[in-house]
Amino acid sequence: MPDGLNHIAVLTSGGDSPGMNAAIRSVVRMAIFSGLKVTGVFHGYKGMIEDEMEELRLSSVGKIISTGGTFLKSSRSEAFRTPEGRRRAADILRARGIDAVVVIGGDGSMTGANLLSREHGVAVIGIPGTIDNDIYGTDYTIGFDTAVNVAMECIDKIRDTANSHDRLFMIEVMGRDTGHIALRTAVASGAVAVLMPEDPKPLSELYEHLTMLKRRKKSSSIVIVAEGSPHGSAYEVAEQLKAMNNEYDTRVTVLGHIQRGGSPTASDRILAAELGAFAVECLLSGKKGVMVGIINKKLVTTPIERAVNEQAGFNQELLRINTILSR
Repeated sequence: MPDGLNHIAVLTSGGDSPGMNAAIRSVVRMAIFSGLKVTGVFHGYKGMIEDEMEELRLSSVGKIISTGGTFLKSSRSEAFRTPEGRRRAADILRARGIDAVVVIGGDGSMTGANLLSREHGVAVIGIPGTIDNDIYGTDYTIGFDTAVNVAMECIDKIRDTANSHDRLFMIEVMGRDTGHIALRTAVASGAVAVLMPEDPKPLSELYEHLTMLKRRKKSSSIVIVAEGSPHGSAYEVAEQLKAMNNEYDTRVTVLGHIQRGGSPTASDRILAAELGAFAVECLLSGKKGVMVGIINKKLVTTPIERAVNEQAGFNQELLRINTILSR
């Protein structure tokens, strides 16, 4: 164990994602097993500034592995965005004798961890927890698999109605500025098309594709629209297609925050367990200022500064396959 490492804190920040509780559980139990004291920070960086903390024990994280959300709560803190706010947070950590912080969250959370480390020398380890899967340094983020599965299950149900009424459904999924959820959901649900930032083809191509499918006597179809689509929301896409004289009877469904809730899948629980334990082991080996991740099924670390400043890769091969299969 590195000199001076006796007490760590763990927090969740930004948007919640299924599997965050499993990650907290892994951090707490690995840390206690390793002889460390663990403090939970409530309400993310806001709770760090306002000193909302309490010691966590093994029993504190019992029975949470299957629950969605985060029992530590989460929020976005405007105060933490200021140098004064971060200075107060660092002072409170020192006053409590906390030697390192494990931050679970998305790119905004990693940015906060990077600033806390750079400005005040706080030892930090990041764990990527976001349904968007948009963080550089890992193939998958905690919550992504659950979000895709939730979307797929909803679309399977919507397809029954689409088939019954010969309708075209435009279904909007989350993902912020990326199309990771949209693409995997489209492949898994057999959608005829997907609109997303990484493939900004003109809407006229979608219209021609739908027209071709109509000529082939396809009576119902599903189109997935990423919330960051260059053509706007699913409602806006539907209106634009209507203006092109689209022949389908069209309906729109926005899945929204349903994708962020619910019990995490086995894949997300296992990923959370691996990354949480690995984060503690990184601290024990003297590492800091890094984000843990998984690439090609291997646990890796990436400097947090790179994680927040570089763009996550996109699965172009899956996009190619989807284009073929959706014809």
